[in-house]
Amino acid sequence: MVHISAFADEIDPDPVVQLNVLAEHAIRHVEFRSILGKNVLDLDDDDHASFRALMRDRGVTLSAIGSPIGKIAITDPFEPHIERFEKALELALFYEAPRVRVFSFYIPQGDDPGNHRGEVIRRMATLAEIAAEQGVTLFLENEKGIYGDVAERVLDIIEAVDSPALGSAFDPANFLEVGESIENAWNKLREHVIHFHVKDYDTLTHKNVEAGLGAGEIAALIADLVARGFDGFCTLEPHLIVAEKSYGFTGPDRFGDAARALKGELDRVGVAYR
Repeated sequence: MVHISAFADEIDPDPVVQLNVLAEHAIRHVEFRSILGKNVLDLDDDDHASFRALMRDRGVTLSAIGSPIGKIAITDPFEPHIERFEKALELALFYEAPRVRVFSFYIPQGDDPGNHRGEVIRRMATLAEIAAEQGVTLFLENEKGIYGDVAERVLDIIEAVDSPALGSAFDPANFLEVGESIENAWNKLREHVIHFHVKDYDTLTHKNVEAGLGAGEIAALIADLVARGFDGFCTLEPHLIVAEKSYGFTGPDRFGDAARALKGELDRVGVAYR
């Protein structure tokens, strides 16, 4: 069984519109990245109280806090970033969703990532230790330009940190974008995948596409997860119209295309979802 979630800010900045569109597609979970044009970590207490009340009224829960933690340069100061991380943990508990998406720090362009390995591991171990103390699990997402942009380095982080509070949020499109084969990435990480981002990628046009239209093998990967006992979230992050470094947008109509495509792929391989 998989639970379908979504980065609802890909639909519209307005949380009411977000939840209306999710309801149209029978999606009852949100990966909370932003509302009202503001990042989840920059909203004030009233914003969070209102959004939580709205979600409860609609019967919607969070799959995770889709935080930008780890989306700073490895050469940037770490201590101020820990303060934002602690805010993310606080919100995860506030929303009764003890899960936070994180990244593994941007490497200066042209630098050998290996030169920064020690500091990356130190920082990720610190984040995992703090999260474990709070009972929160971290989902480490792979992304272009960060230390963990290829599977070998994602695996290196997870094995070096060696914490039950840190696992992989597998993003097929992001691996394809950096030229890594899905087979190679999956073989390395499949035992550590605890969260899945549904974003497919056409390697000929170099564009994000609906699930099943690219080279991401999304249905096969999710089926493999479920066959091994996975009972977690598969989160729509289509990026069909805009796909920037810190922002993605799909819009209500194309989001509907993305939701239908995912469900069609899951139906095709016999994976149950809700």
